[in-house]
Amino acid sequence: MIVKNTKRSPLFYVGDKYKVIDQIKILIPEKIDVWVEPFLGGGSSAMNITANSFILNDFDKNVINIHKYLFKNSGKKIEFFRRIKKDIEKFGLSSSFFDINMPTKILKDEFPKTYYSVLNKKSYIKLKEKFNLNKKIDLLYLLLVYGFNHMIRFNSSSQFNLPVGNVDFNNTTARALNWYFDWVNENKTQIEFYCMDYKNFLEESILSKYKSEEVFIFLDPPYLISKSEYNKFWDEGKEKELYEFLDLLNSKGYKFGITNLSIHKGKQNIFFEKWRSKYISKILKSNFISSHNNSIKNSEEIFVTNYEKY
Repeated sequence: MIVKNTKRSPLFYVGDKYKVIDQIKILIPEKIDVWVEPFLGGGSSAMNITANSFILNDFDKNVINIHKYLFKNSGKKIEFFRRIKKDIEKFGLSSSFFDINMPTKILKDEFPKTYYSVLNKKSYIKLKEKFNLNKKIDLLYLLLVYGFNHMIRFNSSSQFNLPVGNVDFNNTTARALNWYFDWVNENKTQIEFYCMDYKNFLEESILSKYKSEEVFIFLDPPYLISKSEYNKFWDEGKEKELYEFLDLLNSKGYKFGITNLSIHKGKQNIFFEKWRSKYISKILKSNFISSHNNSIKNSEEIFVTNYEKY
C-alpha cells in the first residue's frame, strides 16, 4: 500500500494520508499551480505533491506552530538535530537514533511490548512539566514524538496532558524530519501557513485572490464517524456546512478532492453518502485506524472529486 518513495510527515498525525497519497495522486490533476489544504494536519499529502506553491491551513494553532518551527529550522538541520539530542539527554529520554539511554535486556524481557513507555515515563513527565511552565515549541515537538499515538492534547487549563507512548526518537523520526526539511528547502519561498477556520481561510486567502483554474483544493476534514482528538469539535452541523461550501466551490469552477469515511465500525456517514452521489467517487485501500484504537477496522474510505481526470 505504501510506495517506497512516499514521504511521511514528522508530526505523525493520526489519519494523515501517507498510506493512500499514491492512490490519490493518480486521481488529481497532473499539473498543479497552487496546492491548497484547508485541513493540513501533519502535512504528508503536501510533502508528496509537486506544485508551484502550497497554501496550507489548520485550525489548530499548535499544529501550525510546529510546522512553522520545523520550517524555520529546515536550513540548519545539523544544529536542529544537535539541539534535539541535547534535550533528549537533558530529560533522560531514550533515543534509538542517537543510541542514548537504551532499554536493557532485563527491561525488554519484563515488559516485552511496553518497554519504551516504562523506560521513558518519568522523563516524559519531567518534559511535560517543563513545557507546561514555559510553553516552548521545541519541547512541544518532543512531547509529540514521545507521546501516546503522537497526539497533541491539552486540558481545560491549557496544560498538555497526554501520557507517554511506547516509542522513542528513532530512525523513523529522523528520516521523517529529513524528508520534511528537504521538502521545505525545495519549496521554501512557495509555502504559506495559515491558522484559520477553513471557510474563512478559503474565502479570504483563496477565493478572493486566485482564479479557479489556478488552484487545486485538497480536503482531509475531521471524520464525523471516527474518534480522534482532532475531530472532537466536529459535528453533524459542521459536516453539512462543509458540503454546502463544496457545492459553492463547484459552482465557481474550483477543482477539489476530498477524503472521508463512508463506513466505520458499523456506522455510516449518511450526510457524506447523500452528498457524494453528485460527484465522482473512488474507494481507497486504506485500512483506516483511529487514535483511540489502532487496530484495523471495517472501514471504507472514499476520495471524491468534482472533475473527470481522464
